[in-house]
Amino acid sequence: MDQQTVVITGASAGIGRATARLFAERGANVVLLARGIAGLEAAAADVEERGGQALAVPTDVADQTQVDAAAVAAEEAFGPIDIWVNNAFTSVFAPFMEIEPDEYQRVTEVSYLGFVHGTRVALQRMIPRDVGVIVQVGSALGDRAIPLQSAYCGAKHAVNGFTSSVRTELMHQGSHVHVTVVQMPAVNTPQFSWVLSRLPKYPRPVPPIYQPEVAARAVVNAADHPHRKQYYVGASTAATILANKLAPALLDRYLARTGYASQQTGAGEPGTRKPNLWHPADGPPEHDYGAHGTFDERSHSRSAQAALARHPGLVLAGATGAVAMGLGAVIRRRGLR
Repeated sequence: MDQQTVVITGASAGIGRATARLFAERGANVVLLARGIAGLEAAAADVEERGGQALAVPTDVADQTQVDAAAVAAEEAFGPIDIWVNNAFTSVFAPFMEIEPDEYQRVTEVSYLGFVHGTRVALQRMIPRDVGVIVQVGSALGDRAIPLQSAYCGAKHAVNGFTSSVRTELMHQGSHVHVTVVQMPAVNTPQFSWVLSRLPKYPRPVPPIYQPEVAARAVVNAADHPHRKQYYVGASTAATILANKLAPALLDRYLARTGYASQQTGAGEPGTRKPNLWHPADGPPEHDYGAHGTFDERSHSRSAQAALARHPGLVLAGATGAVAMGLGAVIRRRGLR
């Protein structure tokens, strides 16, 4: 990783911010893309403090021209791009019929087309060199949609389909450029402080909640081992996707009953909160939100499932142990008969 060049979109806060810090600790050149100046400047300082070199490029990923200009700036500063992490997103928390058409379009342009733009400019540079990795920061909601987040769920479903198509094209070409997706659980990021919400109560992630560092470790691991199609972070992600495959209708009914209350706290929604849909929430007035949201006390700093995904040997050992325990139980029961 030393001296590799990594571009991260949505790098000013949340998962992007935590990921930038991890890459910096490995000595990487980290190019930070986001709209908010305060968050970008603070993220750049984080990178420098941790031993990396930083370049902050104010960028709206919904604009293909701006994304391409950011890629040019990255290569002018550090040379060829080795890793591109698509992470930037925005959202609206509301029933579908309460989301305005221009708001829905904006979410789609950032949270889906932003990934398309990033992938395109990365591939334009990686394919001729026949090397490079693109990591898409996905979500369990890209497989299993939930109420009140139709725009975000739609975008994440689109990212999955788009990425699978591009991956098979690269495979057909025999390319050594890799694209992988990291499917995330609920993460304690600042999005719940700045997302546009029309809910009566303050929005919250659906437990179990993980800290952004858990997500960041998975992103870095995916960049190191991009041959897998996708990675799941958190047992809740794997369980949700599996449950949706096995009993989607049952899950529909469950979410229809619980999905509204589980995404809101008991506190009323403050009317003065500044959403980031159209303009960055971190300036002006200047404010750095950092990596964490407001749910630290409820968030897990570790994920056993994600740790196992980083060590396939442990998965095999665990599976072998589980089988051995099961056989042992059967033998003991038979011996007692």
